[in-house]
Order: sequence, then structure tokens, then C-alpha cells
Amino acid sequence: MTRPSPGADRDTVRRPTHLRPATPPDEARSPSADRVATDPLAFAFAPIHKAALGVAAGMVFGALIFIVTAFHVVLRPIGGPNLHLLAQYFYGYDVSWIGAAIGFGWGAVTGFVMGWFGAFVRNLAVSISVFALKTKADLKRTADFLDHI
Repeated sequence: MTRPSPGADRDTVRRPTHLRPATPPDEARSPSADRVATDPLAFAFAPIHKAALGVAAGMVFGALIFIVTAFHVVLRPIGGPNLHLLAQYFYGYDVSWIGAAIGFGWGAVTGFVMGWFGAFVRNLAVSISVFALKTKADLKRTADFLDHI
């Protein structure tokens, strides 16, 4: 049994932090979160979460490869695209149910990398653009600084 800390009421039980109730949304919101939520310009230039976009793109790309492979396994279309060529890129891939699962895994990895890199490049481009615009505005604002001395 744990001993209560000095000065603590013996009738109260201290819960671990992961069992405490969450703070209400009004108390948890910061002023900057409110500004981003209401300012459409700040929302438009907000950075994209790289891991989130990577996971989303990975799941979509993996599911796409799985569905196309399953379609070819079930219907065996004549004159369709040659899916055996994917084995050149995805080790272990084959047009079979096992190959569909392997294709899903490789597609998820490939999609994650593409999504993560796409978000990185977009965030970098937006950051550089915003930096250049702010620098240009600051220089324009202080261009006549020496004229006032």
C-alpha cells in the first residue's frame, strides 16, 4: 500500500497521470491554436505532418497494389498489364495471393517514402517562400531607415 504524501488528505486517492480525466477542450487550447483555427492564411501555410501523410499514402498505395493483384488472380484478364514486372522492383512479388500480400507490404513502404518526401518538399518550399516574403517585407519597411537619422 502506498503512503500518502505529507499534507495530502488521506481520503483522496492519487491516480496515475494516464488514468486522470482529460482536460476540457476550452482549457487545453492555446491562443496559437485558436489563431491557426481561425486564420485561413495560417491554416494554408501550416506544415504538413510528414509521418501522417506517409502512412496515408502508404496505405493507399499498398491497397492499390493488393487490389490490382487480387483482380488479376481472380479474373486472369487477357491483354492486361504485365504485373510480373513489379517483381523487378518488389522482392518476392508474384501474381498470387501471397504476392498480393507482399505487394501490399512493399507498396506501403514505397507509398510511405513517397508521402513523407512529398510532405518534406512541400514544407521546405513553403518555409523558403514565407522566409523570402518576410525578408522582402522587412527590407522594404526599413529601406528608408537612414533617411530619418
